[in-house]
Amino acid sequence: MDDTTDPIEMPDGLELARTTDVFDETNHPGGLLRAHEVADGVWGRLVVHTGSLRFVFDDEADRPRTVDAGRSQVIPPRRRHHVELDGPVTFAIEFHRRPATSGPTEGSESTGLQP
Repeated sequence: MDDTTDPIEMPDGLELARTTDVFDETNHPGGLLRAHEVADGVWGRLVVHTGSLRFVFDDEADRPRTVDAGRSQVIPPRRRHHVELDGPVTFAIEFHRRPATSGPTEGSESTGLQP
């Protein structure tokens, strides 16, 4: 099943902490293709600029979501997920958190982006 709808919404009151560089099908952190999660207290939003990719929550592996250009996928804290790239695509990941929360240091928002 390929679900292109996103019932997950970003909670109100979050602020943008940072946005990654723009990645493509050949230039991206390898960890994005393996199961990883966003840090506790941090919400992610995968934003596809061109092309499309498949986004998979690992607890719903049988329900991949196609994210097309101009669309995004919200990623809750601590929910394991990965992406699948099978063609030309450009995308970035935004990390959001509550203003009063002392969040993770830059680069530690996701287990997939750590060295």
